[in-house]
Amino acid sequence: MAAAGLRSLYFPPFRVDLEVRAGVPRLIAAASLARVLRAALLAGGAPAPAAVGLVLADDAELARLNVAHLGKRGPTDVLSFPLLPPEAYPPHAGGPPRPSAPGHGARADAGPAFLLPPGTRLHLGDIVVSVGRASWQAEAGRGGQTGDVRWSPADELRLLVVHGGLHLCGWDHAEPAEEAAMRALEQEILAALAA
Repeated sequence: MAAAGLRSLYFPPFRVDLEVRAGVPRLIAAASLARVLRAALLAGGAPAPAAVGLVLADDAELARLNVAHLGKRGPTDVLSFPLLPPEAYPPHAGGPPRPSAPGHGARADAGPAFLLPPGTRLHLGDIVVSVGRASWQAEAGRGGQTGDVRWSPADELRLLVVHGGLHLCGWDHAEPAEEAAMRALEQEILAALAA
């Protein structure tokens, strides 16, 4: 178990502000997690330069956030809190149709909708992951996208960070077509990182 800590990691064009809560084990090096998140943001078409908060927490914190923000009881593995609307990102396979007329929220360049002061980064939002839930899912054979994969807790944590990053970029899995596209992209990102 490691002490809590906040660390900013720069992997252009993104800054990842990683916070590890007290008592939460570190399954993966901070730089490796930041690279995983960077890959998800690039694949999701995130505007750049930008910053993202990544919090590694426990089940109790995820349970509190889950009930407070989604009205669901009990812990979950990952929650994303995007600060930009989905329209700030490029359209994607299986996703909802986007207006194409100028002035209706569509952004061909996926850039920020407003100018920022020099030297500042657009904050895309925050991702909170339960490291305990990631470990349990992996070891119990309830990991992966299908909930029936037994692999290392580090692999499950990587998947959850990619999943959370894509949620920040406007991806969802409520509809079957978008879920299939999201799952395929997650696998593509993880395979590229492993190569």
